[in-house]
Amino acid sequence: MARIAGIDLPKNKRGEIGLTYIFGIGRSTAQRILSESGISLDKKVSEWSDDEQNAIRNYINSRFKVEGALRSEVQLNIKRLVDIGSHRGTRHRNGLPVRGQRTKTNARTRKGKRKTIANKKMAVK
Repeated sequence: MARIAGIDLPKNKRGEIGLTYIFGIGRSTAQRILSESGISLDKKVSEWSDDEQNAIRNYINSRFKVEGALRSEVQLNIKRLVDIGSHRGTRHRNGLPVRGQRTKTNARTRKGKRKTIANKKMAVK
């Protein structure tokens, strides 16, 4: 079991895919990490030796902000936007899409489940 940046990487996946389980590392970054560490992209995580794991761990710790530190930085950036009252900050506060998407029909991911409002019946005279 390879444990890097506090995350247990899946044993049966290729190294390139396994590294993407770490928050802040995507496919291209994972490919760059493996190539500069001198490890084949096709090698599975379970096949990594201890030296290879240490090389990857040292490379990530020295060059990238991942997991907890990155999550807290993102949260602080959002909090800053909300505190200064920018347009993006108010969208975050109200739970609406931040980057200009339409909200009349889509945006269900940000807005949540539909809240149906029934029409009132007209009183008969």
